[in-house]
Amino acid sequence: MDSISSHQPIDSLGFVYRFLPGAQASATVLLLLHGTGGNESDLLDLGRSLLPDAILLSPRGKILENGMPRFFRRLAEGVFDEEDLIRRTHELADFVRAAAKQYQFEGNRVIAVGYSNGANIAASMMLLRPEILNGAVLFHAMVPLVPEKLPNLSERPVFLAAGHHDPIILPENTERLAAMLKEAGASVSLKWSEGGHQLNVEEVDEAKHWLVNAFAR
Repeated sequence: MDSISSHQPIDSLGFVYRFLPGAQASATVLLLLHGTGGNESDLLDLGRSLLPDAILLSPRGKILENGMPRFFRRLAEGVFDEEDLIRRTHELADFVRAAAKQYQFEGNRVIAVGYSNGANIAASMMLLRPEILNGAVLFHAMVPLVPEKLPNLSERPVFLAAGHHDPIILPENTERLAAMLKEAGASVSLKWSEGGHQLNVEEVDEAKHWLVNAFAR
C-alpha cells in the first residue's frame, strides 16, 4: 500500500500533504503532524509502524521559521503566538474534514499522531475542535493554550510521551496538559522516559501497544 500515495498541490485542500491508503476504506486514519523543520514525509514510517493497516494523512506545516516548516508561529522558545495558533488549528481541522470528504474515509476514526510542534497543534485541536479527532498520540507536547471553556472529551483516549530530561518542555508543563485533558474527560495515559526531546524507540513501542489496546475493534 505504501507505493500508492498522493502529493497534492497546496491549493487542492489548502496544504501540501501526503495521503496513503489503508488496508480498507474503513480503516483508522492517522493524522501525522511533524515537528519543527519536518515535512509531510517525516512521520510516514512512524505511522506505518504504529498501525500498519491505517490510512495515513500527513500535511506539511505552513509557517516557516528560519526556513523550517511549523504548524503555527511562536514568539520565542515555548512562547506561542496564541492568535495564530487558534487560526491555524481551525485551518488544520477544516483540512481534515475536507480530506475525509475527498478520500471518503470515516471522519470519526481520525487519530492525531504528533511530535513536538505537531503534538502541540494536535493538543490544540483536541481542545478547540474535539469533533475532528477520536484520540491522539502526543510525543513531547506542552500546554498549547487554555481555552475559555474545556470541551467534552469523554471517550477520547490520549497517549502522552515525555522525557524527564527534555530541555524544552518542563515536566510540570506536561503534567498540566495531562491534567487539563483529564479534566475535560479524556482517558489519558502519560508515559515518561529518561530521554530528552528526541523521539525514542521506547516511546514508539509504548504508543504502538497503547494504540492496539485503546482502539481494538
